[in-house]
Amino acid sequence: MTDADPGLFGPESVTWQLHSDPVMWIAGVRALYLQALHPRAVRGVTQNSDFRRDAWGRLMRTASFVGTTTYGTTDAAERAGARVRRIHRMLTATDPDTGERYGVDEPALLRWVHCAEIDSYLHVAHRSGFRLTGAEADRYVAEHRQSARLVGLDPDVVPGDRAEMAEYFEKVRPDLAAGPEAREVDDFLLRPPTHPLLVPAREVLWRRVAHLAYASLPPYAHELYGRPAPAPATVTRQLRLAGLLLRRIPARVRWQLPPKHILRAMARLGPDARPAPYKLGR
Repeated sequence: MTDADPGLFGPESVTWQLHSDPVMWIAGVRALYLQALHPRAVRGVTQNSDFRRDAWGRLMRTASFVGTTTYGTTDAAERAGARVRRIHRMLTATDPDTGERYGVDEPALLRWVHCAEIDSYLHVAHRSGFRLTGAEADRYVAEHRQSARLVGLDPDVVPGDRAEMAEYFEKVRPDLAAGPEAREVDDFLLRPPTHPLLVPAREVLWRRVAHLAYASLPPYAHELYGRPAPAPATVTRQLRLAGLLLRRIPARVRWQLPPKHILRAMARLGPDARPAPYKLGR
């Protein structure tokens, strides 16, 4: 290992290992489904961007932010956070029922987006067979008080372990609903705009990812969307199979996809920085 800057989390963190797992793409879609169930939060997206026209760009920017904050230098992570905070400060949304105009950087909204994302990453990884002890899962939640700070939250107001996360979701449930914006997100995730030549691939590959991400949501989310999901045991088997298949793709092949955050981190810190699940619990 070199003396190079390990970044906000570093190679010894749970985050470093977990975020390299390919099921994170399924988890990311689950997070979108969950985030869309907070009407005030999802309006911040639908009223400030044509997410249908630039949906893939938005997804890639989100993935790049997570990659930069996980594997980039401390300076790169801080700059990425400052950019997000600057954009959020300029954006507002309007409640169509009351006419209230509010900032998308309200702490309650940022906290919802943060918790939906972290819960989804942890839930899908664990359920798909990524081995984590209870203590490591709690450590992962606590580590992401750093990412909460980057987007403008006081780290002390976000959950620091799984028990606090569960308590938070229980408390926020009365605020959730599948409004028109959530339906729009749901429709997009099932049928994203695609070049005509790629429609067959969308139906074969993407729809399976979207259905699996949806199926992994908690029961109250299925009730709000009004669409049933397979039995939990069936979903777990499907997630484990997806994890098994995706993890058989050599890591070096997966990591070649832009923007190559992991490969750049290994070049900066040395080969010992290679993320791998077996490093947890050592």
